[in-house]
Amino acid sequence: MSKIVEGLFYSEDHDWVKVEGDVAIVGISDHAQHQLGEIVYVELPEVDDELSAGDTYGVIESVKAASDSHSPVSGKVVAINEELEDNPGAINEDPYANWVIKVELSDKAELDNLMDSKQYEGFCAE
Repeated sequence: MSKIVEGLFYSEDHDWVKVEGDVAIVGISDHAQHQLGEIVYVELPEVDDELSAGDTYGVIESVKAASDSHSPVSGKVVAINEELEDNPGAINEDPYANWVIKVELSDKAELDNLMDSKQYEGFCAE
């Protein structure tokens, strides 16, 4: 069974979101990295890119497939995890320690559209 961390928000695209003040830290869930398999490439957006919830901001490629990354929230990209460019497999090692982007939230109410850990556990079991 995949690890699900309490206190985070989750999207149907299997992203996790941790909120610190007005910033959303976004990564992909353990379930997603298991589904993808060995991750070999992560395409990141540019800092200062403006994203709307659902926008594609990059691509994650594994030995099995390539998958678009969709932002679970709206706002401005304030940081990208550049370490993933040299070591994309870090997501496989610990998907919750290796975030992908940080977004300055433009609408915190969008967090209500995401799942909590219990809801996400049920979503993954379907």
